[in-house]
Amino acid sequence: MSDFCGQVALVTGASRGVGASVARLLAERGADVVINYHSKSSRALEVANTIRSIGRRALLAQADLTIDSDMKKMIKLVEEQFAHLDLLILNASGGLEKDKALDYAMQLNLTAQVRAVDLSLSLMPRGGRIIFVTSHLAHFYGQKPVSPIVYEPVAQSKKAGEEALRSRIAELATRGIKLLVVSGDLIEGTITPKLMQRHNPGMIESRRKQAGSLPSVEDFAYAIVDCAANTQLESGATIFVGSTEWEIA
Repeated sequence: MSDFCGQVALVTGASRGVGASVARLLAERGADVVINYHSKSSRALEVANTIRSIGRRALLAQADLTIDSDMKKMIKLVEEQFAHLDLLILNASGGLEKDKALDYAMQLNLTAQVRAVDLSLSLMPRGGRIIFVTSHLAHFYGQKPVSPIVYEPVAQSKKAGEEALRSRIAELATRGIKLLVVSGDLIEGTITPKLMQRHNPGMIESRRKQAGSLPSVEDFAYAIVDCAANTQLESGATIFVGSTEWEIA
């Protein structure tokens, strides 16, 4: 497939895990890819080399998304290299890291997400798409329980980020740009469930039994890329990956 031929995609948090898989899949389907990373330069370079081996262009873009000047430099780099941006994949998130400020989750999952959109809009043509990547625990925050409780600041902040972006749907529509959301269950092999399990031993296996199975990194990445390619989706649509039903003991 070449759904994205001639298009440029920026993937935040693309040096590993879901972000790295999304970057590769986009390249396989024709996109040139901007690989944002925070500090894992060697991993980011591996992703870039994979994309280049496919025959697409890759641009490495180091930036701490919580730092305004970093974000502005990154978008300037995209402008200089490609002059336009068709897909903004807001994959990066966090909040369980040690030794961070109390408001770090909100800074990354809300403030930085809105900033990324604001800075990217001048480069996005009509037909552009913004994909906000979230978790079921965050998407349903306030409706379903969050466990372990250590994840609540992440869920709360990601929910706030999603709502802030959804409030922009009408404005984005005037530019011909869609906002789409992809929400996932616990993703096998990713860092966040492992961090959560430190506070709630056995959580991953319990959830796997409850849901029947958990999505893999590739499952989630494919869903994100397919969502970006689906021109029939209305702005504001949410794609769910994995079961959305659970019980917390």
